[in-house]
Amino acid sequence: MVLKGVKLRIYPNAEQQLKIKLNFGYNLFVWNQMLTMMIQRHENNPQAPFLNAFALNNLLPALKIQYPWLKEAESTSLQSTNHDLMEAYKRFFRNHKGFPKFKSRKYPKQSYQSKMGIRMIDSSYLRLPKLGVVRYKCGRKISGKIKSATIRLSATKKFYAILLLDTDIKQLDKTNQSVGIDLGVSDLMITSDGEKYPTVRFDKLMADRKRHWERKLARRRRLAEKEIAWDRHNQVLEPRTLADFKNYQKAKTMVAKYNEKIANQRNNYLQQLTKQLVTNYDVIKIEDLKAKNLIRNHKLARAIANQSWRKLRLQLEYKCAWYGKELRIVSPYKTSQICSHCDYDDGQHSLEIREWTCPQCHMHHDRDINAAKNILTA
Repeated sequence: MVLKGVKLRIYPNAEQQLKIKLNFGYNLFVWNQMLTMMIQRHENNPQAPFLNAFALNNLLPALKIQYPWLKEAESTSLQSTNHDLMEAYKRFFRNHKGFPKFKSRKYPKQSYQSKMGIRMIDSSYLRLPKLGVVRYKCGRKISGKIKSATIRLSATKKFYAILLLDTDIKQLDKTNQSVGIDLGVSDLMITSDGEKYPTVRFDKLMADRKRHWERKLARRRRLAEKEIAWDRHNQVLEPRTLADFKNYQKAKTMVAKYNEKIANQRNNYLQQLTKQLVTNYDVIKIEDLKAKNLIRNHKLARAIANQSWRKLRLQLEYKCAWYGKELRIVSPYKTSQICSHCDYDDGQHSLEIREWTCPQCHMHHDRDINAAKNILTA
């Protein structure tokens, strides 16, 4: 039995959409109130012990008395908000970075989590607490016990429900095969078997249409800001904001749609490749690349970011755990300059050198395939 996330597109009616947005606001308010309380508590007594999520949950009844409209919120979602806040607060003191931030209703992505009362009715409808029956669409069969559901509004104004399922996954057959994988830019992955998986620049496939709407967005924002400045200068009783300009909001949504489309295509491509790898191999070895350091090269920053190496590694990690396979992380140190045949160190090669011959054993190497072989034997 494993925990598995399934993302569903849901289609709430107008009344359900209003309830979802209200729950976004309730959870946002509780987060900000509790964070303010914890900051003041620490300032008054820095030596005070940490609170836990149960202590924050005990404050919810008093908060609901002070603000009666909080009683309309989905109760388990407020408890989940307290839990997430407490984990973020402890993580800051443990790692000394990433202090929890106050949330804003202007953020385009909003969400809340429910943990009780979630039930599948059939292949097209599910029941969610406080919302009732909601129509959904999913391209796979959903099976297992539902642990929680996260209701999310995307930047493109689409509603999703991410279900956390406790389900049984059948392990894949053993192949007794191992592979080393070198990650690259011109090719996404190069295996020690000599197979190359090409890079697909999904961002370039729709670059013209996306750039068209990005220009419109910039122009409409500039004009809207002029109108807002005029309202402030003339001291208008109700000055306009960017949310009042429909043409600007339309352009903003269109840019978000293209970004979402690119992200979905890239994720689907990675899902197919990682599933193929865990099906064909029992042991998979990949290099431990630090993309944050590599992305400082401004000439390759966009290309490296498009590769999504971190997402590729995360998908391999959980799929190997699901299907009974093994993933090993290898240091990339000197993998491209050591001969995989005789272990001779030929020194550092510049990026434009894609092939080289070993001076000691005279073996001719493809730079990426040689690196993949070294990763396999590391």
